[in-house]
Amino acid sequence: MAKLVAILNVVAWAGFWAFGYLALTGAEGRVLPALLLAAVGGGAGLWAWFWLVRHSEVTGYAVPPKRAYPEETHGPA
Repeated sequence: MAKLVAILNVVAWAGFWAFGYLALTGAEGRVLPALLLAAVGGGAGLWAWFWLVRHSEVTGYAVPPKRAYPEETHGPA
């Protein structure tokens, strides 16, 4: 599953950059569809990126970030 999400991540960011460029250059009458496709690509890319980060922390591939308080406590007493 992680490999599939990684492929989705690459394809989504490629779509974001490609359609974002088309939207910014303003190809007569095709700005809105390009902008919508860029937004979908960016959203899918962000979702896939965060999924992969969480998956790598859970599986032990990446070290979880340091937190201000350990998970056992819920703040200062």
